[in-house]
Amino acid sequence: MDINIQTIEDVTLAVVAGDIDASTAPSVTETIRPVVEPGCKILLDMNKVSYMSSAGLRMLLSLYRETAAKKGKLVLVGLTEDIKDTMSVTGCLEFLPTSETITQGLEALK
Repeated sequence: MDINIQTIEDVTLAVVAGDIDASTAPSVTETIRPVVEPGCKILLDMNKVSYMSSAGLRMLLSLYRETAAKKGKLVLVGLTEDIKDTMSVTGCLEFLPTSETITQGLEALK
């Protein structure tokens, strides 16, 4: 699991690489949580995530709730079809914004 955090203008870009499961989801949360501040804009790039378990879904829901509670925004980018399908079936895509590319994600956060 590798997580790279960078800033593009006023947006925090978190690039996640590797599978997100019960053993790795806590480290993703621990790495991203410090940037969840009032009015934050977080773009979570998941282009390099090929598998996400239910622990990953819980992690995303938790980050979404924390971000929304602080009037911030969270957008997911680059979901695989399998991850999109899982998130769709669970209803997560109804409230978690997604984009196909980083450029589209940055635009959505403006």
